[in-house]
Amino acid sequence: MGCISTIITDGRRRTAVKHRPSRKAPVATPAVSDECKSSSAPADETPRPQQGWPPWLAAVVGDAIREFVPRCADTFQKLDKIGEGTYSNVYKARDLVTGKTVALKKVRFDNLEAESIKFMAREILVLTRLDHPNVIKLEGLVTSRLSSGLYLAFEYMEHDLSGIAARQNGKFTEPQVKCYMRQLLSGLEHCHNRDVLHRDIKCSNLLIDNEGTLKIADFGLATFYDPEREQVMTNKVVTLWYRAPELLLGATSYGIGIDLWSAGCILAELLYGKPIMPGRTEVEQLHKIFKLCGSPSEAYWNKFKLPNANIFKPPQPYTRCITETFKDFPPSALPLLETLLSMDPDERGTATTALNSEFFAAEPHACEPSSLPKYPPSKEMDLKLIKEKARRDSSKRPGAFHGSRMDGVHGRAGRLIPAPEATAENQATLHDF
Repeated sequence: MGCISTIITDGRRRTAVKHRPSRKAPVATPAVSDECKSSSAPADETPRPQQGWPPWLAAVVGDAIREFVPRCADTFQKLDKIGEGTYSNVYKARDLVTGKTVALKKVRFDNLEAESIKFMAREILVLTRLDHPNVIKLEGLVTSRLSSGLYLAFEYMEHDLSGIAARQNGKFTEPQVKCYMRQLLSGLEHCHNRDVLHRDIKCSNLLIDNEGTLKIADFGLATFYDPEREQVMTNKVVTLWYRAPELLLGATSYGIGIDLWSAGCILAELLYGKPIMPGRTEVEQLHKIFKLCGSPSEAYWNKFKLPNANIFKPPQPYTRCITETFKDFPPSALPLLETLLSMDPDERGTATTALNSEFFAAEPHACEPSSLPKYPPSKEMDLKLIKEKARRDSSKRPGAFHGSRMDGVHGRAGRLIPAPEATAENQATLHDF
């Protein structure tokens, strides 16, 4: 037996770092059955297990729990598994009371293993600070009194950008690219204004509903940051193909530039039709970055004094060639791409400056989300299952080659690009929690 909790905001939220006051409007509290209700905890007390919250959850989430009102977990029916990661599985489910379809993200705990608990706790704390049309909404929590499992309940989204790109064979029109990028940058603008770094922006973490609305999702690696001071954070974040060079060079103090670099990679990917820097290792990824974006100047090395500079500093300089490489891109896209893929994170600007760039002002303008093409359910996991079936079928044919794993996205001609083995989630450490 468990309970799901729907969120209400009461202004009592506390976090580990300084932050701006929340501007979220109160959300109406739904009626709950007597068996699911729990009395409110006094302001100076930590929620107790008998109030519906297990002590391990109360210990790491604290005040955020007080913003939820319990509901019975048996009013939800699992339908399909729609995603998985190192610490979690995601299921499509139906709310049997309202009939609404939701996504339930279940964290797997091995004897209350500390890192998996911290991943979930940090995601809860971050999501309760955010409220924006282009950021996924946390709708509730489900805890079980019989196990240490925990669910996060989200609004259900039918697609992710990785799945849609594969169905399109990577071919988007300029208005479609502008539509997706405007929504991504609007969501990032909100996150950064609330002092939140996402730290794993990639196509499969950008969910899209049937009305074309894009929402940034999977905040398991997100963290709070204070732009006014330096703080030590892990650099084992962001999936490899979208990871900024300063992280690969060992930076442990960074800011919004890492999310903007990822956004630049996605902009180029949508226009090019496939990932632009699909490295297999950190060394290869840096080499691809240097070849495209140029090797850093001496001023860069002296400014940042990165731990891995002596290891990865190229023996010969590379010339920056973004404009030459992508000469077929719309002319208005190139200045924005040059900015977002600046080697110096301080030169990448902000999500706000990106939204105000010539790319979005120039014609053709971004299309409306509702005018985007309609697709059957298109998620990265759906495509992986299709590819696995195709591999199994091909392996049964005489003379079939049994090669390396090819999970990934389609290129411009429908060719498979290997997926990055070094996903952010399975590399991250949590000393900066």
